[in-house]
Amino acid sequence: MTHVRVAIIGAGFAGLGAAIALRRSGEESFVVIERGESVGGTWRDNTYPGVACDVPSHLYSYSFLPNPGWSNVFARGGEIHAYLRRAVVSESLGDHLRLGTAMTALRWDDEWAVWRVTTSGGSLTADAVILAAGRLTEPRIPDLPGIETFTGDMMHTARWRDDLELAGKRVAVVGTGASAVQLVPELAGVAASVTVFQRSAPWIVPRPDRAYSYDELSEFASDPDAVERVRTAQFWEGEAMFAARAGDPAAIAAARQEALDHLHSQVADARLRAALTPDYEIGCKRRLISNDYYPAVASGAVQLEPSALASVDQGTLVAASGERYDADVVIFATGFESAEQPYAHLVEGIGGVTLAEHWSNGMTAFASTSVHGFPNLFVVNGPNAGLGHNSAIYMIETQLQYVLGALGHLTEVGVLEVSAEAERSYAAEIDRMAEPTVWLSGCDSWYLDPRSGRLTLLWPGSAKEFRERNGTFDPAPYLRPPVRSNTQTRTVAPPASVDQALSVGW
Repeated sequence: MTHVRVAIIGAGFAGLGAAIALRRSGEESFVVIERGESVGGTWRDNTYPGVACDVPSHLYSYSFLPNPGWSNVFARGGEIHAYLRRAVVSESLGDHLRLGTAMTALRWDDEWAVWRVTTSGGSLTADAVILAAGRLTEPRIPDLPGIETFTGDMMHTARWRDDLELAGKRVAVVGTGASAVQLVPELAGVAASVTVFQRSAPWIVPRPDRAYSYDELSEFASDPDAVERVRTAQFWEGEAMFAARAGDPAAIAAARQEALDHLHSQVADARLRAALTPDYEIGCKRRLISNDYYPAVASGAVQLEPSALASVDQGTLVAASGERYDADVVIFATGFESAEQPYAHLVEGIGGVTLAEHWSNGMTAFASTSVHGFPNLFVVNGPNAGLGHNSAIYMIETQLQYVLGALGHLTEVGVLEVSAEAERSYAAEIDRMAEPTVWLSGCDSWYLDPRSGRLTLLWPGSAKEFRERNGTFDPAPYLRPPVRSNTQTRTVAPPASVDQALSVGW
């Protein structure tokens, strides 16, 4: 059976970042297991019209692999996917990829101190596993009465069908989150009619996007410091927005006024404005950026139904308000199964306990990375590792710094298992930090676990604080491993230094 030092599950930003970090540290004994036929994760799966990032492009890319050629301040989805595919080539990762290969089981073998990885393409063992499966992978389709009777076509934005002709069709969009506000303006110019089912109105602020000029692109290409200056400025602009999430009244009021001014400037009709005005505090749910969603809704080409889709009656959609709409196509922009990770039931730790069982009351992990009972397992972009105000890539790189340090220590001890107390204390620390934030101000958002009401998706602090807290591995919270007579000597070569492997940090 094939044995590797590190198995990486997932080939999105987190998984490819981990692979690059390992290769640059001199490690070659690793594989990247990816169920899709290409790399890219979210940016491979989401191809709906208008898909783009809401974090500036230079910041939403690896600090150790800058791209001077970003066309716009905010990159389109296809451009980000192309960036990740180029990273595979430039970093010579091809031989390490196992594409079209689904991880079907992951079991810790306590006797031999290895992970036994079962995939659709065979089995292998690994000293350590980096779970980089992402949180936005399994589309969430609401369980609606009569949905099976719908006579038209249905799809989720993350499973876009390019073969489906929308011209001249009556199209219904369910949801008003980030994907919906990007998609709806695109549909407005194509479909015969567009109806948007709005369960709750989103807060929307202007999207400060523009194309980079020829002179700017030339400077980025000739001067790496120019890219770093832009990236650093964008990082601190993002950090400045945290005050409005942390509960600062003045910052919240300013953010709210910016969004209300944007709404008033783009929607003249008072009744429509009222329907588009959120009834919860700004930032409690994801704040969106768009310059064309409000104009599309106000144009008459889009009909807003200010209530949720409640049921389906063959070709008719019935809103919670009682209104009925005939439709040929239903597009669900309803998000993902983010609180309960779909892969968690496939992962068995010590004693056969699954990660899903361990997370039955909400996801937790020490340093947002290590889970008690699951030795030599590192979760990247998992519990409390997201942000509501800055770049996820910065957070991923911070976690990779931590993982590289842990893998270096693994050469000395063979097994790394964080203590239960360390994980509990970290979760309690998260809860204390989260208490005054806007995320716990009363709205129902995907950031919260529906079973416990805890904030489990986001880090309730600044990105800089996350790096200061979790960017350096410390073995103190980890248990002393037992002596195993059967444990074979398998070491993961550490980098000469973390900074050598990942040139991150400001």
